[in-house]
Amino acid sequence: MAKTEIRVIYGDTDQMGVVYYGNYLRFFEAGRADFLREKGAAWREMESKHGIYLPVVEAKVNYKKPAVYEDVIVVETVLAELGRASLRFEYKVLRDGQLLATGHTIHACINRQGDIQEFPADLSEKLRV
Repeated sequence: MAKTEIRVIYGDTDQMGVVYYGNYLRFFEAGRADFLREKGAAWREMESKHGIYLPVVEAKVNYKKPAVYEDVIVVETVLAELGRASLRFEYKVLRDGQLLATGHTIHACINRQGDIQEFPADLSEKLRV
């Protein structure tokens, strides 16, 4: 599991003073990038070395409690499923241990031309550890 600490900035909030709902997907992305980096499978390496891309094909957020300006939140990210040509990440967003949101993203594995590509075996090994 990767834990990503994020301080909510003013630009993350809406007119009501809470984090705008769409920004939780940005928080998920930050958590996902940290997870992959910690596993030795950073985005840049996947794209440049392996020629693969992982577009989001499904995203879901369940909102429990709002985050507000200046909150320090933690995004916990796990790889829940690793298929032949897809991945599913699951997320928890917490503030001081209190659950604010949960969610998941599903990613297809494609090549530069946009065709489905089997996930490289060496990257699968890194992610399973």
